[in-house]
Amino acid sequence: MTGRPPARRRPARRPTRRRKQHDAQLATAGIVAAAAIGLLVMVVNWLLTHWWILIAALLLAALAGTGWWQQRTQRREWERVQQRALRYAISQLDALTHQHFECAIRDLMQRDGCSDALRVGGRGDLGADVKATDPHGRRWVIQCKHRRSGTNGSAVGTPDLQVLNGTGRPVHHGDVIVMVTNGRITQPGRDFARQQRLHLVDRQVLAQWAAGDRPLWELLPMIPPPRRPTTLS
Repeated sequence: MTGRPPARRRPARRPTRRRKQHDAQLATAGIVAAAAIGLLVMVVNWLLTHWWILIAALLLAALAGTGWWQQRTQRREWERVQQRALRYAISQLDALTHQHFECAIRDLMQRDGCSDALRVGGRGDLGADVKATDPHGRRWVIQCKHRRSGTNGSAVGTPDLQVLNGTGRPVHHGDVIVMVTNGRITQPGRDFARQQRLHLVDRQVLAQWAAGDRPLWELLPMIPPPRRPTTLS
């Protein structure tokens, strides 16, 4: 019986190009890492030898940070001062665009202490142009109707107030629902607002609010009680 021929050994595979590239990348990464570690050690040793430079740099950084913080604090304080001094004549409000009128109402709410006052008017606003929370915790939802011609413009009527009434509490969860206009409000609209507990800021009330220093909740009757006790309550 003849024996089986010896098995042939398979020749060793040569490294592929991808393998060579991978090895080269590993080698490069190792060299870079070693160089970075060496540089770090040199920097640390140099700083330990010249420790006074490190202390001086830290002091300069602390001074720069303190100066930046003071400037930031002063800028915020100046903005608060300017905000508290905000006043509008009714003629100034008449000259605004509708969008700028909404911004003015937002700024007046901020002046009165509603730090979160936000203009949300625009397409799809669902009847709200400005939202704010007063210092007493009450949520305000405000609809703005600007009339370039003032009292000579079209009057705000019941349909406008119906839209506000339909979204102010159910959608926007407002405690105080307000219609603000620099124009006129019809008598049927006033009757509807009274029935639905809506608050009206007509031209006369707007002029008093914008040109004075009293918050809006001190100018309107039948405002809901505070939601939470505050120093202003």
